[in-house]
Amino acid sequence: MHHLTSEEIHKYAELYTSKESELLYDLNRQTHLQTELPIMLSGHLQGRFLSMISKMIRPRCILEIGTFTGYSALCLAEGLATEGKLLTIESNQEQAALAQEYFDKSPYKNQISLIVGKASDVLQYLNYEYDLVFIDADKVNYSNYFDLVIESMSSGAYILADNVLYNAEVLDTDGGSKNAKAMHQYNIKMSLDNRLENVLLPVRDGIMISRKK
Repeated sequence: MHHLTSEEIHKYAELYTSKESELLYDLNRQTHLQTELPIMLSGHLQGRFLSMISKMIRPRCILEIGTFTGYSALCLAEGLATEGKLLTIESNQEQAALAQEYFDKSPYKNQISLIVGKASDVLQYLNYEYDLVFIDADKVNYSNYFDLVIESMSSGAYILADNVLYNAEVLDTDGGSKNAKAMHQYNIKMSLDNRLENVLLPVRDGIMISRKK
């Protein structure tokens, strides 16, 4: 019996997943050329997953915490309702500039608002009701971000959190890095919150999907 590696499974999954757009392909390429940690990019497979989830929900308002170079925002925007909007927060000005360049080239340029700043500060003054939230930022603050947005989420809204398996380090509950411990605590926090129903998917580095009841 052949035991597949995770890399082989990933390549097989990509083979039978719809292709990314030319704009996303180019952004993927530029991210690898211009940034020090291109691995932070959602990429083809996860990008199509985010697009599919968004299209299923048809959100009127999406909040993304952690833009990076804008790949995930563009994928999420594909499912926006006709008059919908996406707010995305990024603290790194250089990455935000690259993201804005590609937002301006996209069909969603009038629906995406990029806010440059520290998410914990920005979230204090935003006044929207969110149908879909995507967290892919500094891991130690995931729980704080959740606390800042949960009351602004509509009933039936979804919150997606990326990297919740953190390279499988979450399995080492006694050791592990600071980020892995933060992810483990976030997963526990979600599971104990009776306002939510959750499913943790081992897609890429783990995505926790939580639905507000």
